[in-house]
Order: sequence, then structure tokens, then C-alpha cells
Amino acid sequence: MLLAIPVLADGDTMMFWRREFPGTTDQVRVVRAFAAHLLAGFPALDDVLLVLDELAVNALAHTRSGQDGGHFAVDIQKDVAGVIVLVADEGGPGEPRVHVADELAEGGRGLLTVEALAATWSWMGGPRGRTVRATFPADS
Repeated sequence: MLLAIPVLADGDTMMFWRREFPGTTDQVRVVRAFAAHLLAGFPALDDVLLVLDELAVNALAHTRSGQDGGHFAVDIQKDVAGVIVLVADEGGPGEPRVHVADELAEGGRGLLTVEALAATWSWMGGPRGRTVRATFPADS
């Protein structure tokens, strides 16, 4: 088991953590616990955790990360300006995009939620792998 231990740093230091997760749905809970431990006390922690949840679920549902033997990685960056989270997957067909879902649909709101909660979000990559990034300012 990999444990991350937060270390107090001066105000100008960026903290950076990265962890890989097996591509199984039970790991979404582990992603939230990982981030909650590292970001305890961050004002927008609940928003960060919900966004990470959505991004991890999307990686599992829409990319090769969710197939047998797949994996995905989570990066967390924190400094005085705020927090940046990144979820890297193994790629797949299509591109991440916001869907305006039917009100009664059970899914399709993941990136809409990310867009609503994060100050900014973006993605880069292609069919072989991509990374989705979301930012959260410290003063929000």
C-alpha cells in the first residue's frame, strides 16, 4: 500500500503527488480517499473530490483504462494559488466533451459537473491516451 504523507512547506513551494490505480470501479473510492488525505483543509475539497470522482469514472467508462488490465493515474498539485488535479487514462474512441443530457437520463452529466465545479478544465491527448485537468483556486 502506498501512503502519501503531507509535509508542511513554505508558501512558495508547490506540492505534487502522483499515483496509478488499477482500472476497476472500486478504485474510484480510493482516488477520493487519496485526495482527501492530501488536501485536508482545502476550502473547495468537496468540489475537488466530486470532480476527481467524475474524471475517474469517465476514464473507466470511456477509455481502455476500464478494460481488463487497464489503469489510470491521478496527479494532484497544490500551491498557494490552489489545486490542480489531472486524470490520465489509456485513451479510446471519441473525445471528452460536455453533453447536455436529457433531464431523465441516468448518465451523461460528468463533464457538465466538472465544468460547473472547477474554475477551468481542459484535456490533451488522443486515442492512445489523454489527460483531463481541472483547477480550483485557493480563494474560492
